[in-house]
Amino acid sequence: MPAERADDRTRVRGRLRTWGRALSVYRDRRFVYILLMGFSSGLPLLLTLSTLSYWLATVGIDKTAIGLFALVGLPYSFKFLWAPVIDHVALPFVTRRFGRRRGWALVIQAALIGGILLMGLTDPARDPWTTALAAFVIAFFSASQDIVVDAYRIEILAEHEQGAGAAATQTGYRFGLLLAGAGAVALSDFVGWPVIFAALAACVLVGVAAVLLAPEPQVAERVWHGAADSPRDWLDNAVVAPFRDFLTRPGWLVILAFVLLYKFGDAIGGVMANPFYVALGFTGVEIASVTKIFGMVATLAGILAGGVLVARYGIFTALLVGGILQAATNLLFALQAMVGNDVAVLALTIGADNFTGGLGSAAFVAYLSSLCSAAFTGTQYALLTSLMAAGRTLLSSGGGWLADQTDWVTFFVLTTGLAAPGLLLLLWLMRLAPVGLAEKGGS
Repeated sequence: MPAERADDRTRVRGRLRTWGRALSVYRDRRFVYILLMGFSSGLPLLLTLSTLSYWLATVGIDKTAIGLFALVGLPYSFKFLWAPVIDHVALPFVTRRFGRRRGWALVIQAALIGGILLMGLTDPARDPWTTALAAFVIAFFSASQDIVVDAYRIEILAEHEQGAGAAATQTGYRFGLLLAGAGAVALSDFVGWPVIFAALAACVLVGVAAVLLAPEPQVAERVWHGAADSPRDWLDNAVVAPFRDFLTRPGWLVILAFVLLYKFGDAIGGVMANPFYVALGFTGVEIASVTKIFGMVATLAGILAGGVLVARYGIFTALLVGGILQAATNLLFALQAMVGNDVAVLALTIGADNFTGGLGSAAFVAYLSSLCSAAFTGTQYALLTSLMAAGRTLLSSGGGWLADQTDWVTFFVLTTGLAAPGLLLLLWLMRLAPVGLAEKGGS
């Protein structure tokens, strides 16, 4: 009996040491830089989305025009078109002084600061076109910053660190969203919009500081300096080669389908979440406090757990666990529909859904990162995330129609079932993966 207890204690200590090694990845200073760069990436996004629409509404812009302003966000869906330039063109002096990734990041961040300051100086009530132009400039340089930051993260980290890197960048990203969203809207009750935009522009300096302090990734660079290669050679190396490289991989079509469908059920359910809360009679304060504040805490916890899960068990296991849990938590919304207006159940539903969503997102970002070749990191990651963004937009557009055809309980049960195609594709990819890939990061 004492020998059995000693064996149990040894096993427990062994498990604790294993989890301790998985958690220790977050001690590396590189993850602090990645988190701060993620903050700088998340900050500009809502300035062309919900924060912009709120500002327009407060100055009396009509709803149709506000809806059309959403088009300024198109650069996020088409950033893969200019990603080859950022991946393979050297900037005079800057690239030589700071390196390929850091040089581009600093130039883009300077332009982003200028765009945010410009938008703060516009008056959408008198000249909405100038405001729209400034918003488009912000969206373009924000999407460009995403290309550099994502490529930097992938290149600076080893394979087994990608899960923790995804968690770090997602954490910073959400703090940036919180500041530019809820923070800016709350501040608008006390100060004018020019002051708000000036303050947000200053916050981009957090990302600038991170870039200046961070080391340049040590990877083989394939950049075009203008004279060394002909434009035709550059076009082949920078534009054609990344796509050719991806299309030579076993199961590339299955990979693309998986990227589209992994969060299919969540996308359909998510687009109808706010109408669902309103239909159940929750107040604005209840929705904001539970879904925004409590929900963000749960999301951050899920993101960090996802990073540890990838480090401990590997990307595919984390994707499978995250995918199953994401689907299962949709059933909590069906329970909410049956219970009705109950804040306690809403907290349970939002907490579980956001936690599993964060966990799945961390694993998903780590997976997308693992798909990118070192020579084409920025272009291939931009392509995959553009496909993901466009796919989620198109796939979620049918959510309203589906909700109209059913009651809320049936709707959320169906969204649970819609996760099945993505999970089946994941199981297929796990069989296609080279031996050991599914366990990468688990050692």
